[in-house]
Amino acid sequence: MSKELTMFSKKDLKNLIWPLIAEQILITAIGACDTFMVSSTGEAGISGVSLVDNLSHFVIALFSAFATGGAVVVSQYIGHKDSQKAESTAHQLIKVSFLAGLFFVALCLPFKELILRLVYSKIDADVMMNSVTYFIWIVLSLPFLAAYLGCTALCRSIGNSKVTLKVSFIGNLVNTAGNAILIYGAGLGVMGAGIATFLSRIVTLVVIMGFLSRRENSLTIQFRKIISWQFNQVGKILKIAVPSGVENSFFQVGRIFVTSLISSFGVIATSAHAICCTFEVISNIPGVAIGLACLTVIGQCIGADEKEQAKAYGRKLMKMTFMGMGMMSVLIFFTIQFLILPFNLSDEARNLAVGVIRTIMVANVVLWPMSFTMPNILRGAGDAKYTMFVSNISMWACRVLPCILISNWILAHYPENPAVALYGIRVGMYIDWAFRTVMFGLRFHGKKWLEKKVI
Repeated sequence: MSKELTMFSKKDLKNLIWPLIAEQILITAIGACDTFMVSSTGEAGISGVSLVDNLSHFVIALFSAFATGGAVVVSQYIGHKDSQKAESTAHQLIKVSFLAGLFFVALCLPFKELILRLVYSKIDADVMMNSVTYFIWIVLSLPFLAAYLGCTALCRSIGNSKVTLKVSFIGNLVNTAGNAILIYGAGLGVMGAGIATFLSRIVTLVVIMGFLSRRENSLTIQFRKIISWQFNQVGKILKIAVPSGVENSFFQVGRIFVTSLISSFGVIATSAHAICCTFEVISNIPGVAIGLACLTVIGQCIGADEKEQAKAYGRKLMKMTFMGMGMMSVLIFFTIQFLILPFNLSDEARNLAVGVIRTIMVANVVLWPMSFTMPNILRGAGDAKYTMFVSNISMWACRVLPCILISNWILAHYPENPAVALYGIRVGMYIDWAFRTVMFGLRFHGKKWLEKKVI
């Protein structure tokens, strides 16, 4: 390692990143297993779960914004060697996250059918029935998920990503066992999948809170301190969380809009899209894991006022992202026709999914890292407003609008096979990724993002 990189050794980066990669592999593997289990209920079941998952991502994006804000502030305090304020921020993060989850339970549960009808007005009746059933249990689990995401961010901030891996393994074991018992054993179908998710999120929160309460940790959580308010620390969290939340929520609104558009293409396109999303998530594992590590590494560098190291580590982490994404994408590109066989899809849906997934893998290698890992480098320094503006402009001008125009053109020329319009949706997404790549790359090569310290 060059002399300038002194804050994190190779071993430090390895200990931080590899557990995150393993955790993402575990999460996505279980996600694929969930999709496979639900697919046994038929295309209506898998479509219903997929639609709710896309909708719930909107709320989860807000929780992730709180977690990101907390991770950046805590990391910068750790870099600044102020453990007292780091712990104070940690307590506020957990409390605000859980309260945000309760808010969405109160908001969404009474209006579950109305929300789904407003977003997915054109879906088939059997798909809607499955969506409502699954939606109830996912909403009930939101407070536990929100607090859990905050806790995992805290573990990463102190460089202990091994804990999040272990807790994730426990939670996913509960989820998988619950799916097997409730879907296959009890015959509850989509409801069984929802209950299993609900239980697993409670278990993971209890376990990770137990770890964080240990006094031997470099950052310790005390339950009595979670109740008290420290508005100054909440404000620092919100300085990152609000722009990130706006960015994430508008991104998810755009995704929901696009998913709603896809649902109008018929059940073949909807089910194919669900499988495409599963393999897309798998291929993104290296980029997502390293992106999480960026918040810790860059945050601590900026907190210690080591701006040159922040930039040097940014370059190093991006090189690792491109390499990891490249290997995953090439592997999936050449094996997808075999990997997709276990899923309960019609021949038309399967062939469509294979073709679309291969275009995703090509775009992943070229565009994804700069579009989605690079922003976390900027956020780690506190440059959240810039990523918010770029992402919102890109989502609506470079993704949603092209998706509508291109898919409508395909529908006009291939009315006998509307599912093919799914290709048009993906082209619109790639235009979005290209714009983000240019804008975030230019920002990183400048100096303004290095002046955005939060603490």
